[in-house]
Amino acid sequence: MEYGIPVTLDLPFADAVERVRAALAEQGFGILTEIDVRGTLQAKLGEEIEDYVILGACRPLLAHRALQVDRRVGLLLPCNVVVRAVGERTVVEAMDPQLMVRVAEQPALEAVADEAATRLRAALDALAD
Repeated sequence: MEYGIPVTLDLPFADAVERVRAALAEQGFGILTEIDVRGTLQAKLGEEIEDYVILGACRPLLAHRALQVDRRVGLLLPCNVVVRAVGERTVVEAMDPQLMVRVAEQPALEAVADEAATRLRAALDALAD
């Protein structure tokens, strides 16, 4: 089962993170959380992995609409966007908002998920340009 919307960039990790932030902002998403997975695993476990960040992106209007349908959907928010280094390239993957519909089994969430997916895809497409 596919659950992400990926794009690979010919950019160094730090540059890609900044471009992802800007592309998401252009689509009306703010970043609520940022998890430095690499730093956390190093600090807590002494383990090394590639640069890896999870951005918790939220477009408040869409979150509000989803919560109006089902308050439990907050368990599936925000839209996570992973930015990770793969050699000299960077992979960016956004969670497919349609997962929210499938997991919650709430057809009324489809319109919200469609809009979120359209905006996330537009942000990722802008990165590839």
